[in-house]
Amino acid sequence: MTTLQRKPVNPIAHLTEEDIEAIGRELDALRDEIVASRGERDAKYIRKVISTQRRLELASRALLLVSIFPPAWLLGTAGLSVAKILENMEIGHNVMHGQWDWMRDPKIHSTTWEWDNASPSEQWKHSHNELHHTYTNVIGKDNDLGYGIMRVDEQQRWSPIHLGQPLWNFVNACFFEYGIAAYDLELGKNLKTRKRRQSPQFKERLKQVRRKIGKQLLKDYGVHPALSALTGSWLTTIAANATANLVRNLWTHSVIMCGHFPEGVETFERTSIEGETRGEWYLRQMLGSANIDGNRAMHIMTGNLSYQIEHHLFPDLPSNRYQEIAPQIRDLFQRYGLSYTSGSLPRQVGSAWYKVFRLSLPNRGEAKALAEGPRPVSGRKVKATRWQRPATQPATEPATGPVATVTTEPVAAAS
Repeated sequence: MTTLQRKPVNPIAHLTEEDIEAIGRELDALRDEIVASRGERDAKYIRKVISTQRRLELASRALLLVSIFPPAWLLGTAGLSVAKILENMEIGHNVMHGQWDWMRDPKIHSTTWEWDNASPSEQWKHSHNELHHTYTNVIGKDNDLGYGIMRVDEQQRWSPIHLGQPLWNFVNACFFEYGIAAYDLELGKNLKTRKRRQSPQFKERLKQVRRKIGKQLLKDYGVHPALSALTGSWLTTIAANATANLVRNLWTHSVIMCGHFPEGVETFERTSIEGETRGEWYLRQMLGSANIDGNRAMHIMTGNLSYQIEHHLFPDLPSNRYQEIAPQIRDLFQRYGLSYTSGSLPRQVGSAWYKVFRLSLPNRGEAKALAEGPRPVSGRKVKATRWQRPATQPATEPATGPVATVTTEPVAAAS
C-alpha cells in the first residue's frame, strides 16, 4: 500500500516479467472456467432479481397512491429507494456490461436494456464500458477518476478552485444521475468551443440526453403523482419519488467512490500503459480497484461492485460469480505479494472522502517533497507516487485487455 508517510514504492518491483505473464495466464484460465460453466443457475439468478425488483417497485408505487398517510409514505419510499438501487446497480449496470448476453434473451441484453437513469444507455456504455474499463485509473485517460471535477493525485497541479471540491463532490452525489449524464455527454469539453457546440454529433447526443431526462421527470413527477391525485396524495408522491432518487444517487455515488478512490488504490501515468501486455493490464485492474466487505444483501445492493477488483478483472462475467471467485483472486494477490485493498463500507467511504478533503488542499511537508522532487526515470519520466513498469520489464507484446466493451470475448485495450 502506497501512503504519504513513507517513501513511495513500486508495488510490482518484486515481480519478474514471467511472473506478470503467469498472472495473466492464470486469470485467463479462471475466466475460461467461469465462461464454460455459465448456465441455468445463473439465468435463474438474474431473472429472480429482475422479478423481485419489479414486484418491489410495483408494490411501493401502489402504497404511494395513498402516501398521504405517513406509514404508507415511509414504506413506499423505502421500497422504491431499494427498487431503484437494484435496478441501477445489480440489474442495469451489469446487463449493460453484457454479463447476460450469453442467454440470448432480448429482454435481458446489453443492446436493448434501457435503465431508470438520466443517462441514455448507449452513451453510458461508451464512457463506462469502453473508456473507464480500458483506461482504469490512468490519469488523464480515465475520467471516472474524479469525473473531471476533482484533483485525485498529489502530483496534479493544485489551484485555489480545488478548495471547493468537497462541496461539489457532495452536490454531485446528490444529483449523481444527472452528473453522470453530463459526464457521458462530455459536456465540459463540448461546450468550450463553438465548433464543438455546433457539431452534429454533440447536438444529437444532447438531444438524446434531453429526451431521456424528460422521460424520467415525466414518469416520477408527472404520471405517478397524477395517479395519486384521486386520493389527494400527489404532493406526497412527488416527495417520495424525489427522496427515492436522492437515496439512490447517494448510495450509487458512495459505492463507486469506494471502488477506485480509497487509500491503497494506485493511479497510473498515461505513458505507463504504452505497449501494455495482457498480464500488465490485469495488474492495473488489480492495483487500481478496491473492494467492500459485507454480507450477501450488501453485495447485491452494490450490484456486486463490492467485488470491484473481480469486476474489473472480468467485467462481463455474471455478477453472481464474483463472490465465488473472490477467494481465488485474494489467494493470487497473496502468492505474488500484492495488496488486496478491501474494507468495510464505512471505512472505505471514509477513506475516499478523506482523500477528497486532503487533495482539496495544497501539498505540504512530505507530500510536497514527493510531488515536487526528482522523478525516477525508467526509460521515460514517471511521477513518483504512481505505479510504473519496472525498467527490467519492457513491453514486448501487443496491448490486450479482457472485455473492455459489452461483448463476451476479450478485446484489445488501446494504449
